[in-house]
Amino acid sequence: MDVESPKVVCPVCKGSCDMEESLTAQSNQNVIFECPTCGYERRNIQTSKG
Repeated sequence: MDVESPKVVCPVCKGSCDMEESLTAQSNQNVIFECPTCGYERRNIQTSKG
């Protein structure tokens, strides 16, 4: 079964990309977002677990 990856929308350029391409989970439960289109980066995004 081929399931499409969830999409993430960049808050700056509004481009969408696969979640695997733009989000990185850290060991301290934070997440890093990096937009492959415009290069925008946001670090230490708090999750509901951390």
